[in-house]
Amino acid sequence: MEPMKLVKMANEIAAFFAAEPDPKVAADGVASHLKRFWDPRMRAQLLVWVDEHAGAGLVPLALEAVRSKRADLAPR
Repeated sequence: MEPMKLVKMANEIAAFFAAEPDPKVAADGVASHLKRFWDPRMRAQLLVWVDEHAGAGLVPLALEAVRSKRADLAPR
């Protein structure tokens, strides 16, 4: 899948969880959604994007979710 489409989708998920007043809970919610609903290949591509492009285009909440829960998001 096109990396910028993944970035857009991750940002949309983050926008939903942005209403959560606790930033840690919001980031956990984003990561949990990615883990539950994204194909492992999509998560792997997003992790590569974060590594190679410093997460360019991701909103801070989405980037924090990926960085803080990286081990959970990495395909097995």
